[in-house]
Amino acid sequence: MLKKIIGLVVFIAALQAANAQMYDAYVHKGELGASIGLGHYFGDLNTNVAINKPKFSAGVYYLKQFNGYVGMKIDGSYTFLGFSDANNSNVVHKTRNLSFNTDLYELSVSGYFNFFKFLPGFREYSYTPYVSLGVGVFSYDPYAYLEGEKYYLRSIGTEGQGSTQYPERTQYGGTAMSIPLSFGFKYAINERMNWYAEVSYRFTGTDYLDDVSTTYAGPLTFPADPITGQRSIADKLQDRSYEVTGGLSIGDKGRQRGNSTQNDGFATFRVGLSFNLQSYKCPKAK
Repeated sequence: MLKKIIGLVVFIAALQAANAQMYDAYVHKGELGASIGLGHYFGDLNTNVAINKPKFSAGVYYLKQFNGYVGMKIDGSYTFLGFSDANNSNVVHKTRNLSFNTDLYELSVSGYFNFFKFLPGFREYSYTPYVSLGVGVFSYDPYAYLEGEKYYLRSIGTEGQGSTQYPERTQYGGTAMSIPLSFGFKYAINERMNWYAEVSYRFTGTDYLDDVSTTYAGPLTFPADPITGQRSIADKLQDRSYEVTGGLSIGDKGRQRGNSTQNDGFATFRVGLSFNLQSYKCPKAK
């Protein structure tokens, strides 16, 4: 009986040693992944932080894994964002009646941390929640539709940018910085492939994702046609309250149009597949 117990202990010890040798031999070098999902905007047109108008989002990434826990991620993504005052429950915003859409392309670099040791191919290390935080840059160009025509708002200067009446208001750029914060969960389907789900929020360096930030420039900034007397396109786009009030405009010069004290942001939720980059260490000769 004692011999059987000793033999069992020796067997278990040998099995653990073999498993430890396999773990040590396996090197998870990183991943290549792609995902699709939804994105949502938060800013001057969505002050209630509503999640009622999600749009399409997709991305690809490369992850360099330094060990079972820590890595660095390079991420490229596309997100379509948009919102309208018509979707806001606030009556003042409904009367303001502004809207926008934009195609947003982002490139970011993030530090990456697995909460559990992750070794695809080993059941006990086949899943982990993770978090990442980094810095990125993105391009955007908000536009709106008026009478069936598409107009890019940045070049129009709807808050008087570029006007002699507002020399201090310069045209905002078409790129901005972002700070992406992500939380996710991934599971190794097998040694080669994983599935994952990830939610991310981007703190941005701009208040103009939606083309809304400060005060109304006023109709005198956008003169009417001298011949027909018709309002200019720029004037119609800077104050669209007339569309819901029966012709009355609320955009007097200096009246609040947006909140310049807080930048806009956006969030994404995506699911995807990733492919593991791996290698094996050769055992050292004794």
